[in-house]
Amino acid sequence: MAGARTGRMGHSIAEYEAFRALIQAGTATAAAAQLGVSQSAISRSIASLETRQGRIFFERIAGRLQPTQEALVLNRRLDSLFDALDLIDGPSEPVSETLRLIAPPSFAQRFLVSHINRFLQINPHYYVSFEVSTNDDAVTGILDGRFDLAICGVDASRAGVKLISYRSVSAVCAMSLDHPFATRSEISPADLDGQNLIALTRRHVRRGQLDRLLNQEQAKPHVVAEVSTSYAAADLAREGMGIAVINPFPLYHYRSDEMAFVRFNSPIAYKVHFAVSSQQPVPRIALAFMRHVRLNTPSDPFSCMSK
Repeated sequence: MAGARTGRMGHSIAEYEAFRALIQAGTATAAAAQLGVSQSAISRSIASLETRQGRIFFERIAGRLQPTQEALVLNRRLDSLFDALDLIDGPSEPVSETLRLIAPPSFAQRFLVSHINRFLQINPHYYVSFEVSTNDDAVTGILDGRFDLAICGVDASRAGVKLISYRSVSAVCAMSLDHPFATRSEISPADLDGQNLIALTRRHVRRGQLDRLLNQEQAKPHVVAEVSTSYAAADLAREGMGIAVINPFPLYHYRSDEMAFVRFNSPIAYKVHFAVSSQQPVPRIALAFMRHVRLNTPSDPFSCMSK
C-alpha cells in the first residue's frame, strides 16, 4: 500500500495530506482527527517529509505548530497537485454546492457582488448564500460553523480560524477631485496640519495610529466629522468635506473616477484576508471562489497580492 501512495522521486501523497492538514489544524491531534488517522501517523509523515526535503516545515510556538516560510511555499506549490487529484477523484458530473459567504459592507458594495455574479455564470451548478455584516460577526460566523468563507479587512486572528492572505494595501488620503492636494503624488502626516479631516471614530485602532503620527509631526488637522467606516469617510470626502485617511481596497476600483486617491506616506498599512475554519476541511466551493477572486482582482496603485 505504501508503494501505491508514493510516486517518482519519493513523493508521497500521504505525507502531503498530513502536511496540509497540519497547516490547517495547527496541532497533530487536530490534523489526525481531520484525516482519520493516528497522531503518531501525522508525526511520522511530517518527520519523513522534512528528512526527504532537508527542510524544517514547522516550529512550535505557544503550544501550536506554526508553519515556516518554506512550509508556506511548499503548500502553495501543492495546490495544483490536489486540484488534479480532485479532478481524478471527483464526480464526472457537476455537483450542486452552496457557498455560505460573509463579508463587511466595504467588500459587499459592488466589489464582491460582481465577483459572485461572474463566479455563478462560470459555475451555474453552484449557489451562493451571501450575508453582509461586521468583521467581528464574520469571524464569529466562521467559528460557529454558520459560514464557509469570510473576507476580512482587519487582522481577525482567533483560535479556530485560519487567515489566508489576499491583499496587502497602503494607506491613502481620499478627497474630492477639486481638492488642492488631489494632484500630489503623495501626502505626509505633516501635510495634514490645518486641513479638514474626516476621521474614523476613536474605537478604531487605525484612528489611534493616525493620531500618534500627527502628534509626532505636531500636525493639527481640523476634524470636521467622525465616522464608523472607511466607506462613509470616503463618501464625505468625495462631497468636499475634507481629507479621509483610509484603506483604499476595494473602494478604489469603483470610485477612482469620482474622487482622488493619493498615497499617504506613513507606516499605516492594511491586510485583507480570507477566513476559513481551521477545525475542518475547507469546502471545495470555497477554494474555487477564493481562486476566482484572486485571479480576477484588477491591479491598482495601492494594493498587491499578499504572499
